[in-house]
Amino acid sequence: MARLEVNRSGELEVLTRVIELGGFSAAARACGMTPSAVSKLISRMEQRLGTRLLNRSTRQLQLTPEGCAFYERGVRILADLDEAERCVSERSAPRGRLRVNANVPFGHHFLLPLVPEFLERHPGMTLDIVLTDEVIDILEQRTDVAVRAGPLKSSNLMARKLGQTRMVIVGAPGYLARHGTPLTPQDLTQHNRLGANYVRAQPGWPLRQGGEDVVVPVTGNAQASDGEVLRRLALAGVGLARLAAFQVREDVAAGRLRPVLEDFNPGDSEEVHAIYVGQGGYLPLRVRAFLDFLVERVDIGAGAAGARASSTSWLQH
Repeated sequence: MARLEVNRSGELEVLTRVIELGGFSAAARACGMTPSAVSKLISRMEQRLGTRLLNRSTRQLQLTPEGCAFYERGVRILADLDEAERCVSERSAPRGRLRVNANVPFGHHFLLPLVPEFLERHPGMTLDIVLTDEVIDILEQRTDVAVRAGPLKSSNLMARKLGQTRMVIVGAPGYLARHGTPLTPQDLTQHNRLGANYVRAQPGWPLRQGGEDVVVPVTGNAQASDGEVLRRLALAGVGLARLAAFQVREDVAAGRLRPVLEDFNPGDSEEVHAIYVGQGGYLPLRVRAFLDFLVERVDIGAGAAGARASSTSWLQH
């Protein structure tokens, strides 16, 4: 069959509905078709492509590896088609659903406070936000933009730097009054050191003493899946925590937390990036609008969106 006789974009639309809605019946309702017509369309696609895209059972559909690859590319193609149509429209404006995944500290201190402003600027858009400190596969999770702190792994994904932040060890005044303030890295062995339990967590706290690097193991009686939980545990006086400076800036300014061992702080910092799929001008307009907004409005050094930077030297990134 000649390619011009096949409505490939229409087929892609139907396939994505089948996958995202989880079945032929739901996709048929969304596309104004019958389940039988949807099933036959998928079968024709598989016959033309010479491979199976979906494994079917009475209860569920499962993508084959070939189907997964075809779906991921197809989604990008449909987004590019939408972008092309919007670019030639006088009413061109970002619109549609944007899936955003961010680590929990960034989400609480930057992303969520900025959501009202972003949606006011772009009323045609809908944000689908997930906050987690676990590193996800953005293709597998069908995520448009993921915000992550720390070193970037080598991949085909694109990234835009949003800033960087120093790390600092902090404790609540009540905790320090009960257990004393550590004056050297060795003193940490007498303290409860709160740690993270996600895969990418560092095995210890890096410090610098006498010109040499020292790593203090994290062996406290509580661990948490994200940095905001660790911050709350530190505020509650459970123990010491090593957190990003922007997370605790307001707590330190208000006296709720105190930095310790700053003379031994190695000055290491974490870079924060927005990760996404695509190459420059081929980005969907909704993704580009969100990335530009983050770069414009997020000030990691200030500790919160639009906030003024503190004059306290240890907090400067």
